[in-house]
Amino acid sequence: MNDVATAPARQPLSRAEHAESMKAYQDAGVRRATAIGNKGPVRFDEDGNVHPDIVAAYWRHGYYIFEGVVGSEELAELREGCMDMLERAPVRKGADVDAKGRPAFGRDLGRAAYYMTKPLSDPHGGTQDLGGRHPTQMSQPQPDAEAPAEVVLRMYGMCHAIPAALRVYGHPHLLAAAAAVNGQDFVPYNDVIFVKQPGLGPSISWHQDGVTHWDNPDWDEGIHGFNFQVQLFPTTPANALWIEPGSHKKGRADIKRLVAENGGSDQLPEAIPLVCAAGDVTIVNRQMLHGSFANSSPDMRMSITFGFHRRRSVLGQIPALGMKGQDEPMDEARVERRSSVVQVAIDARHQRFPDEPAFTYQPFAGRDDNFRFNDATFDRVIRDYNLFDLAI
Repeated sequence: MNDVATAPARQPLSRAEHAESMKAYQDAGVRRATAIGNKGPVRFDEDGNVHPDIVAAYWRHGYYIFEGVVGSEELAELREGCMDMLERAPVRKGADVDAKGRPAFGRDLGRAAYYMTKPLSDPHGGTQDLGGRHPTQMSQPQPDAEAPAEVVLRMYGMCHAIPAALRVYGHPHLLAAAAAVNGQDFVPYNDVIFVKQPGLGPSISWHQDGVTHWDNPDWDEGIHGFNFQVQLFPTTPANALWIEPGSHKKGRADIKRLVAENGGSDQLPEAIPLVCAAGDVTIVNRQMLHGSFANSSPDMRMSITFGFHRRRSVLGQIPALGMKGQDEPMDEARVERRSSVVQVAIDARHQRFPDEPAFTYQPFAGRDDNFRFNDATFDRVIRDYNLFDLAI
């Protein structure tokens, strides 16, 4: 018989305790972010290209915050569309109806429109999900008693679900930045809307996005592309994406070791929060070490996220991550199929904002008339477009 008392398992922090426990770390992160700066409005040189100082700052730190990209009118349209999609989510995972008893959105689509999980949880940390790129688990505070059993963390298919989201996908300033980083023949990756509801939003454990090219002999800091995030509400240190600046240059991170050397804490000491105003857009290298903590705060975060790659990084590669069930290499036909969404988005935007100069997407230059935004093109190009995402 063992007479040694066994210490009781430590109970998870409550939502309020978690919020309080994060404050000192959040304040220090804001100070680190302020010292770097790396934000400002989109600026262009005399040739109409994104200013080289911005491009250089992106490559130096692996991120940039474009301030005030989305104006108030467009922001209101995006919020309305995204909140409507959120309200039309299944009342629980697998349900056919939403919380109001209406048919849930997306039941007729080829790919699920929602990812749901437990509030304040870390659904991927320490699992083999998404190529095993989330090797450690974040702190998982206990939700308040009235919290629902499941909440939406991600919404998919924004271009066929939300007209305003299709239009922001064709934003000329953002596409100009994509060309500046990935070349004029850049190709899209995927898109997803992250939802971090107040006091409920789950965490995304520390990870790097790319999985394909870590051992490529031609590896460099841009080989896995980047993501934009359009912020529909102000982000705070409590609900924002956190990144480790410069980590995109270091290769594949040993995340387990980093957490172990930090005493097992998920509060990595060199990370910073991307604090933004509504309408700001972040660009973050996909090789950046990044993650987000459970949103135990009272503030909503909703981030429209879409990424872009170098064409040569994609061609010939087997689809990864969410597309791992498809084992055929991504060829020119698939790249054309998925990239055509960008051209339709450009025209949809031009129809809504005719006085705004439209971006010229070089892979489709001279073929604009084949990709006008209309009902026929929506059915041909946009519906179920995300079955063809270019994931690496």
